[in-house]
Amino acid sequence: MLFVTNREPQGSIRTRKGRKYKFDLNKNAPSNSIYCCERIAEDNYLEIGSEGFMTKLRESKAEQLLFYIHGFSNLPEPDIFPRVAQLQAYFDKKQANLIQVVPIIWPCDNDFGIIKDYWDDQKSADNSAFSFARVLQKFMAWRDQTPEDAPCFKRINILAHSMGNRVFRETLSMWNKYDLANGVPLLFRNTILMAADIVNESLEDGEGGRLISQASRNVSVYYASDDLALRSSKISNLKNKVASRRLGHTGPEDMDKVQSNVYAIDCDNFNNKYDFPKGHSYFLNDEKDKVGKVFEHMFNTIKTGRVLVEDSESRKHIL
Repeated sequence: MLFVTNREPQGSIRTRKGRKYKFDLNKNAPSNSIYCCERIAEDNYLEIGSEGFMTKLRESKAEQLLFYIHGFSNLPEPDIFPRVAQLQAYFDKKQANLIQVVPIIWPCDNDFGIIKDYWDDQKSADNSAFSFARVLQKFMAWRDQTPEDAPCFKRINILAHSMGNRVFRETLSMWNKYDLANGVPLLFRNTILMAADIVNESLEDGEGGRLISQASRNVSVYYASDDLALRSSKISNLKNKVASRRLGHTGPEDMDKVQSNVYAIDCDNFNNKYDFPKGHSYFLNDEKDKVGKVFEHMFNTIKTGRVLVEDSESRKHIL
């Protein structure tokens, strides 16, 4: 499994291709550097460098790539990598060599107390934008320099879960501010905002998340009003004098104020059954450990490049 991280390793912070990479979990400050690595097995990682990483992506048998940005208070093991492995297994079962999942790992905190963890992780999410914007810039430069006889035609998709949406939003903002003329390219075929822990006006014109819809062919917002993890998010933000409803609770506040490529998918009927009692990580399996409704909908979106909704005019759908 390939992955990208801005968590500092143990030992030297300088990139060294071929070395054993070990996460330093005692450090939760985002590194200015990025590390392109491969997971060989649990707690066994190899640093391969950016060129080796991108070459492996180009040579992969998968037709499409799905970059997964995890939520808050998630550690590489036992949280992120096992979840990505499960996600990959589901995709492979549906259609082999269609999708390769690549996690993007940012430094979550491991302190006691959900409120402290949450607020520390918000800061880490924001500061991670600088290093991950470099990833986007490196990718664009590599794609432009790829030899004509070996181009990379793979479609690129994003799955951002929970506070990973904040990482994604801020990354695009930093990339646009420091590296682009004024506006992001249409880089992603499908962007999936799952249980998004950002304000529900984020995708509107003039807001920080507007670049998400500009960089994507389709933007699917999956939400559930009784997501208990996002209620904790709201409590934390209120404590810090930030009053706002979350995108993962309500979907976009006003569909008329977002671009026409944004779709809202209501998951309120089953989110707590799939992920009891929080109702926050409901995008993999159902209560019987079978592929769930969200995964099926998400898979169809990635495969076809079309978002299935029951009301095409309002761009809303109830699962």
